[in-house]
Amino acid sequence: MPTVEPCHRLCLVEDDEIMGESLLRLLRLEGFAVDWCRTAAEALEAVDAHRHSVIVSDIRLPDRDGGDLFLEMRKRHGALPPVLFMTAYGTIDRAVELLKAGAADYVTKPFDVDVLVQKVRALAENYGAIADGGDAALGVSPAMRRIAESLPRLARHAAALLITGESGAGKEHVARLFHQHAAGAAGEFVAVNCAAIPEPLMEAELFGYERGAFTGAVKAKRGYFAQADGGTLFLDEIGEMPLSMQAKLLRVLQDRSFVRLGAERPERSAFHLVCGTHRDLKNLVEAGSFREDLYYRIHVIHLRIPPLRERPEDIRWFVRHFLAEFNRQHPEEQRRLETRTEQALLSYGWPGNVRELKHAVERACILSTGPVLDAEAFFGDGLDDRAVVPRASESLAEYLMACERDYLTLTLERHGGHMTHAAEALGITRKTLWEKLRRLGIRARSEP
Repeated sequence: MPTVEPCHRLCLVEDDEIMGESLLRLLRLEGFAVDWCRTAAEALEAVDAHRHSVIVSDIRLPDRDGGDLFLEMRKRHGALPPVLFMTAYGTIDRAVELLKAGAADYVTKPFDVDVLVQKVRALAENYGAIADGGDAALGVSPAMRRIAESLPRLARHAAALLITGESGAGKEHVARLFHQHAAGAAGEFVAVNCAAIPEPLMEAELFGYERGAFTGAVKAKRGYFAQADGGTLFLDEIGEMPLSMQAKLLRVLQDRSFVRLGAERPERSAFHLVCGTHRDLKNLVEAGSFREDLYYRIHVIHLRIPPLRERPEDIRWFVRHFLAEFNRQHPEEQRRLETRTEQALLSYGWPGNVRELKHAVERACILSTGPVLDAEAFFGDGLDDRAVVPRASESLAEYLMACERDYLTLTLERHGGHMTHAAEALGITRKTLWEKLRRLGIRARSEP
């Protein structure tokens, strides 16, 4: 059974006939399906009609600026596939602006076509790995699907959003997706950890300051409110903000204006506000450490991110996603899980949530000396035997099928993918092995 890679569909926006024909031919030879659009209008129709893995666009188009096209597509569709721009030397500044607005990457003409193909393939595969898991990169559990589905609507109507959840659960990731969906949010996503800023410096960091405003202010600096103009300000760990600063934040949210330290005139900033915390703000209000008026100001829409232990479907999805990332970056060191290891990961509590899981996968991939990651690679000698018991939600048939899939895949790897040798080692016929692989959805390379 030959391995057939999924075909990624690209949208190529290029009006130059010679370059367009050349890129079309090259990308198709590389295995991509390509919709070649010569104008921005054609590109809008193509993106409306088809699902693409990557959009590759020139900045200079005959009917409009490619950057303006990108911003309009994002308004119409919310989340877009990664967009890579082709730009001449004179428009690099424009390309950098578009990166800040959410574009994925750019190449400068004249460019090395091999570099372009490499960038496109990496973007397509990464986007595919995310899209295969569901509607967004938040996970596949019902709870995270509901959150992902609500973000486009919230971004259109909500001026403030409160995200709560344990540390490492993905609050900033949700905030970034909210920013991507926000209509007209062409500005930056500015993330601020309120717990990491010393109280004496918080006002200067948020508002900015003029030169000479205080000792050490040798030049003026834009604060976070100014940086987020036209974009999204994410105030993480809002529950750690001092009461004195809470009053000033409330004033900014009411007037959408602020005054830099040392300045006389107020500045205005139009931004979406997203606040995050792992604490119960209502309890903080009752304890007197969080202002009640500010609480109701930011508690317009509340999204709770469940801890990873409450959504085991996402554990399996994230593990496979992180493994796919490692394998793409290190094609010569492919890694995979054995079934027993996956059961252990599903049973573990993950107190550090997605952040801990990602670090565990990275550590296991780096420290493992072979292609198969066993439980010890993740947990070491301290693994509790109870962690490898199959989950009650998984039937015996599902567990046995997973074990069979794992064993057959491992046997094929040991024999270099050679079907005949693997069948002999298993004590079955080659035909029986083919049938088992087909039933279990295992891909094997064709033999010469």
